[in-house]
Amino acid sequence: MNTRKRLIVACCLLLGVGTVAVVGYMIIGGPSIKLLDAIYMAVITLSGVGYGEVIDTTHNPGLRVFNIFIVLIGVGIAVYGFSVLTAFLVEGELRHLFRRSRMRKQIAELQQHFIVCGLGETGRHVVDELERTYSPYVVVESSPEVVTKLIESERERYHDMLYLVGDATDEKVLVEAGLDAAAGVISVLPSDKDNLVITVLVRQRNHTIRIVCRCTELSFSERMLKAGANSTVSPNRIGGLRMASEVLRPSVVGFLDLMLQEKSRTLRIEEISVGESSSWVGSMISDLKLNERYNLLPLAIKGAGASDQQLIVNPPGTIRLASGSVVILLGATDDLVRARTDANG
Repeated sequence: MNTRKRLIVACCLLLGVGTVAVVGYMIIGGPSIKLLDAIYMAVITLSGVGYGEVIDTTHNPGLRVFNIFIVLIGVGIAVYGFSVLTAFLVEGELRHLFRRSRMRKQIAELQQHFIVCGLGETGRHVVDELERTYSPYVVVESSPEVVTKLIESERERYHDMLYLVGDATDEKVLVEAGLDAAAGVISVLPSDKDNLVITVLVRQRNHTIRIVCRCTELSFSERMLKAGANSTVSPNRIGGLRMASEVLRPSVVGFLDLMLQEKSRTLRIEEISVGESSSWVGSMISDLKLNERYNLLPLAIKGAGASDQQLIVNPPGTIRLASGSVVILLGATDDLVRARTDANG
């Protein structure tokens, strides 16, 4: 039993003995004893204050025996309660309560964030990438020990991580994680069935959110897509493709590893949407001078000079951007953040 539960038990025991004491004083003391006198007598007896008795026990042996019983039980419970309270404060439970309250307020204020369901081996890599790319997120994990282990392993990076301890297949927990205002849900629980349940719950609640699920079996992948998932990822399939790529195109794999593992700066391929009020609207690619101003390399464009679904790879500088165009760029995350701010208007 943890410290918080033991503190609750101690309070309940003290309340119970106090109630028994009040009832006992009124019954054994006789009809002349008022409720307030009984409550006062119970308080000074259990607390050991030692004020004068308002209920005379001198000529009532039964009441004195009852009083001795209340004193002994009360002292025992008081000692237990103080020891638990001390442990509660020393172990930082009170500090954790304040931190959880603060986190809930921060989560309630989030907009366009990502909800990561599960903090296992796959979930940790997801969280690491979201941290590196400055993407707001909330973790939902059923085991507090798993969360504590991650935070303690890299305290500098994760000490401000927002998380909820709860069952990600519970709609109430997802709503508390900001489901209605989130941009995406990444479900990486070990069970395909649980990921399928999350997909159904999320899609029923939010029709526009993007859902990505971890999936081991192909049959569940098809079910998840039918249930509303935008994409499914198979760790086994990705691992197999990576091993084949190590043989077929080692230099390409080395370049991608450099992007993901570079310590001095974080290189990424990102997509940036052009907002309606953005200064980029109507501008040609060459006019933006993406390489000179942001140190970014344009790789592709979608929704400019062609149908919204057509992707123009290695776009020429003469293409003009429109509102809603998506530009795929390669560069450092800091530079990508600056470009995204300008592009969103």
